[in-house]
Amino acid sequence: MNLQPWNVVFLIGFVAYMGIRAVFERRTRGTAKTVRRVDTSERILLVMVISTSLLLPALYLFTPLLSFADYRLPTFVPWCGVVAMGAALWLFWRSHADLGLNWSVTLELRKDHQLVTQGIYRSIRHPMYASIWLFSLAQGLLLENWLAGWSVLVAFAVMYFVRTPREEQMMCEFFGDEYRDYMQQTGRLVPRLSAHKRMPPAEM
Repeated sequence: MNLQPWNVVFLIGFVAYMGIRAVFERRTRGTAKTVRRVDTSERILLVMVISTSLLLPALYLFTPLLSFADYRLPTFVPWCGVVAMGAALWLFWRSHADLGLNWSVTLELRKDHQLVTQGIYRSIRHPMYASIWLFSLAQGLLLENWLAGWSVLVAFAVMYFVRTPREEQMMCEFFGDEYRDYMQQTGRLVPRLSAHKRMPPAEM
């Protein structure tokens, strides 16, 4: 068992991450879906990310099988991982809280799906993906192993660049010009420096 302090931080962060997901996933269970874009490639991408974020870290932490890929970082570097983990958890929670029921693990839209443009979504379109980027970075900085630490970053990069265009196409087809206008004034992962026009404030 390889439970050094930074590894314990990763485990705590992972449990918190899954706890946030479980709470919000329970709330959306049973809601009717009208648009569903789940195919074999989508399932493969999900398996890749789950394997590299769960299976490989477990092998590293609880068995010696991946010890050949160990390395050591300067002491200050894992502290950067702690900061990235904290930011990832906050952004993950904030994304779910702002979306409410308008969310799914896979590419699906609910029958009464609403376009959320308030809260964190007022500035960026994919804060949940941004949180996963941060979590993947934190995993690499906290787990000092090439396979357990950094493979998730590669797997998620593939998923992100394949899935995001498909997701935005689905949103454009469902919401039409409303989503296209939203794309013009927000960034995918970070706020745009300038926007073509501002979204109207939420109605009270």
